[in-house]
Amino acid sequence: MTKRARRVPQKPKKTSMKKKTLAVENVVKVLGEGAGSVKALKGVSFELAPGELTLLMGPSGSGKTTLLSIMGCILAPTSGTVTVAGTVTSGLLPEELAELRRKHMGFIFQSYNLFPTLTALENVKIALDVRGVKGFKAASRSEEVLRQVGLGDRLMNYPRNLSGGEQQRVAVARAIVSSPSIVLADEPTAALDSENGHAVMELLARIAHEQGRCVLAVTHDPRTLSYADRVVRIEDGLIVGEERRPEGLDAPEVTDLTKRRKAHG
Repeated sequence: MTKRARRVPQKPKKTSMKKKTLAVENVVKVLGEGAGSVKALKGVSFELAPGELTLLMGPSGSGKTTLLSIMGCILAPTSGTVTVAGTVTSGLLPEELAELRRKHMGFIFQSYNLFPTLTALENVKIALDVRGVKGFKAASRSEEVLRQVGLGDRLMNYPRNLSGGEQQRVAVARAIVSSPSIVLADEPTAALDSENGHAVMELLARIAHEQGRCVLAVTHDPRTLSYADRVVRIEDGLIVGEERRPEGLDAPEVTDLTKRRKAHG
């Protein structure tokens, strides 16, 4: 039996991105095959910039989780282009995509995804271990970030001894400990009460504004709106509206693309 030739990893293709840290262009995603296939995304284009907290909002089944997975290089688009920090992802091998994620991205999940047998410090430190940073340097950096998110006195606590809000803050610390340029959050407040939900959103806004990171949160939680610099609306696999907070205002200015399309026929 002849062995299938393995493609040698090529140098990633570069493109010019001055402010854009992550961009999708005309992305289409078809899920399933044949008669049962569904077009989850129908030509989505938008970009993220450093220093902004962007919310991706839409009803259940609108395509927001699929889009987040594509932007996080977990799913590949059926067609269209994804560009991460100047690197076009089309044609990259799985290990190349994994390296792109390790280098540029931090992920926050609704269910926290903490290891129950590891302390808060160890849960954060593991994100550095997989990036080759170990020992005292990793422990010191992990402690520093946990203190930044207000958990300096909970370093040695296991997840079972932490509240939901504290567990999510550990997850936030784990996402940012390697100083990624992009932070992607999937429903970060869905499992939290009002007080902890606001605390987590304040953290995400601070990460974007004070650290110059590009932060995207998929959410259906209206409590998050006041923290956003921009809200992107998705319905039926299409971007249908965008709301951006003007300088000095407390609420985003609404630009409804659906109404605009109807007004122009």
